[in-house]
Amino acid sequence: DYIEMFYNPKRKHVRNGMLSPVEFEKQQKI
Repeated sequence: DYIEMFYNPKRKHVRNGMLSPVEFEKQQKI
């Protein structure tokens, strides 16, 4: 899922957008 975020940021954004948008931003900073 972590690597998939880089290849499919839009797809991951939709999933995390509804589950945990905070976690999404946390992973982006790392």
